[in-house]
Amino acid sequence: MSKIWLVTKREYLTRVRNKTFLLTTFLLPLMIVLFVIGAIFIAVSGKSHNRIAVSDANGYFKDYLRSDSTIAFDFSPDIDTLNYAEKGCTAALIIPVLREDQKTIYRLKYKKQLGFAGEEDLAGKMRTAITDHMIFEKTSLTRGRLDSIRSKSDIAELRTYEDRGKESKESKQGFLYLIGYVSGFLIYLLTFLYGAAVMRGVMEEKTNRIAEVIVCSVRPFELMMGKIVGIGAVGLTQFVLWVVLLGGLFLAALGFVPHDTWLEVQKLQQANAMGNASTAQASAAAEMVFNTTNAVGSANWGLLLSCFLFYFFGGYLFYSALFAAVGSAVNEDPQEAQSLLLPITMPVIFSFIIMTIAIQDPGGKLAVWASIIPFSSSIVMMARIPFGVPGTVPLWQLGLSMMFLILGFLFTVWLAGKIYRTGILMYGKKPTWKTMWKWAFTKS
Repeated sequence: MSKIWLVTKREYLTRVRNKTFLLTTFLLPLMIVLFVIGAIFIAVSGKSHNRIAVSDANGYFKDYLRSDSTIAFDFSPDIDTLNYAEKGCTAALIIPVLREDQKTIYRLKYKKQLGFAGEEDLAGKMRTAITDHMIFEKTSLTRGRLDSIRSKSDIAELRTYEDRGKESKESKQGFLYLIGYVSGFLIYLLTFLYGAAVMRGVMEEKTNRIAEVIVCSVRPFELMMGKIVGIGAVGLTQFVLWVVLLGGLFLAALGFVPHDTWLEVQKLQQANAMGNASTAQASAAAEMVFNTTNAVGSANWGLLLSCFLFYFFGGYLFYSALFAAVGSAVNEDPQEAQSLLLPITMPVIFSFIIMTIAIQDPGGKLAVWASIIPFSSSIVMMARIPFGVPGTVPLWQLGLSMMFLILGFLFTVWLAGKIYRTGILMYGKKPTWKTMWKWAFTKS
């Protein structure tokens, strides 16, 4: 153990003192904040405005299709499907006669694509227009009365609560989705980054013949474990510093909120505690601060951080041992490493793909089984945990996932150690997985 500690200490201090580590650790949180602010600014100010010429064979859509900041409808009779582009329209909407007893196709002809969100918005406006017309035709409501009802109908707001038996805690689904996605993505990214760092470190020591000198005083398994643990500790250090820095930036941002806005936020908090969801009297800034602080306060940060540390280190150990095995088998040709990495990288990539599906349905069968299997559990389970433990994630699933991940990385570390022992001192022979398998299961 003392030799493993020495190797771990060397790997850790060498990388932590590196200027690249310091720059990425302290600049990345600031870059993330600037990126988020920039993305929000672009999303708000960068929405395209589309003017759509409408050819309506029914004659009533002019009264029901509503223009807004993203879509404007033009019913001018001199604009048709042939000259709409010359008249400054983005697209032409052709609506044939619609009959109640059959489904009819209406078409959109364009020079410039509206995009998926734009088409969904247009389809929603069409459904609303058809519904409004049918209500007007089949009831005694006037159009003005119908518009008045629609404008006043936004009187309810859905809030979700996690049932904890004797008590319930409010949850913010959008915020939980964000935490789950970011957590899974971070583990996916860090597994690749630090796993590849382990492989490169092993390859450098082997190609420079340093490993031959080191193994004279340290056993190959001790060298491999020291390198894996040391680089993993670097990753944990970087993550902890990111959490501290991002938390500090969040608190600093709250410090710039004006006193009047804080008074409005306190009123909103009091109204929320009494079950009143009305925010009509609050400013946009106060509502944003209230929603942000409420969402941050609703998360179980102790559980999230402790589980993240476990699944990061568990997933990292599971895969970094295999990265180390590949690094020990490779000679000076980098292409040899690329050919051997596919069986390791594909499960990680598939895990990320499954995570993007599982986060939409964290209680589904795919999410449950992928969060238990060691190959994908470190990424998928961290996407499920923010949605509630023991609600969405029962304790037996969390315990089984952790147990299988521990058994999994013990197996991969044992397997990689067998390969590493032979591969680190093997030169001149092109490695294959078949050869490495023989190294792992050949008695010596």
